[in-house]
Amino acid sequence: MSTLERSPFARLRARLADAVGAETEADRERLRIRLLSVPFLALAAFGAFVPLAEMIRMSTSTSSFAIEGFTLDAYAEIFTSIAAFLPGTAIDANPVYGSVIWNSLWFGTVTTLASVAVGIAIAHGLEKYDLPREGLLVTLISFPISLPGIVAAFMMIVLFGKTGLLTNFVTFLTGAEANAVKLTGQPSGTTLAILGLFLGYCYSMIPRATFILRGTYAEVNTDAEEAARSLGATPWQTFRYVTLPQIRPGIVGALILTFRTALAIFGTVLVLKALSVVTFRFNQEISVGFDLPMASALATLFFVFTVLFTFAGLRFTSAEVAA
Repeated sequence: MSTLERSPFARLRARLADAVGAETEADRERLRIRLLSVPFLALAAFGAFVPLAEMIRMSTSTSSFAIEGFTLDAYAEIFTSIAAFLPGTAIDANPVYGSVIWNSLWFGTVTTLASVAVGIAIAHGLEKYDLPREGLLVTLISFPISLPGIVAAFMMIVLFGKTGLLTNFVTFLTGAEANAVKLTGQPSGTTLAILGLFLGYCYSMIPRATFILRGTYAEVNTDAEEAARSLGATPWQTFRYVTLPQIRPGIVGALILTFRTALAIFGTVLVLKALSVVTFRFNQEISVGFDLPMASALATLFFVFTVLFTFAGLRFTSAEVAA
């Protein structure tokens, strides 16, 4: 008997296999898989399923302070608000929830497209050229991933606030007042305020898109690229007709991940207060009105949308890879 077979864990596993009647190696393999699944199932149950069930139950509660009774008023108010926000409808309701959902969707889409476009350029440069200090560049690019959104928002204030470094630079060049060019501290919904929030979002999302695309670039057939160049294709034509089709699955994956990230960003929105999106509305429902049923209903719909979007995106990605 080997040392490994005499170990306490091996003896325990053998006794457990005998206890459940595992006679073949296939039976033991299935037993090992079940045992390894126990921690994951426990974590999923108490970290996801139980809180999710409580959240859904709270969304139908008649009380803002306890789970009691049953009503769908919160969902009815949200869908009525969405209908009132749509153009051409004559529904007499507050369109605030339709507005925050629309803000989340269009702003998330714009920041996702911009972040993935920049991510493609950075990943292409890192993978196709011998850049000096490449290790340092990769470290700097990955740095925002480790920062919470509140810190990213603070950095936006340092750069683009009333006394920010870049604000002072612009006022020095143009002679304009700082209040007229600053990107933070502007009234919510204004162009300059949204532009500052846009930069804050991209700061967090570009590194995520970049590293997904770097993994895709590792699978690119460089022989095809060299063949295209030897036949007279320009660098842009080589990228457009040879490289881009090969990294398309990675682009789709980056779009899915960064869009989900855009929908979930909270700290940056909370500090900059430039646009009312769904995550910011969650905070208002809990901290200002303490309307737990409404906050839970919003969170439930947010969860359902994210799950459906993820499944749809994964199916589309699988189709891209298969193609």
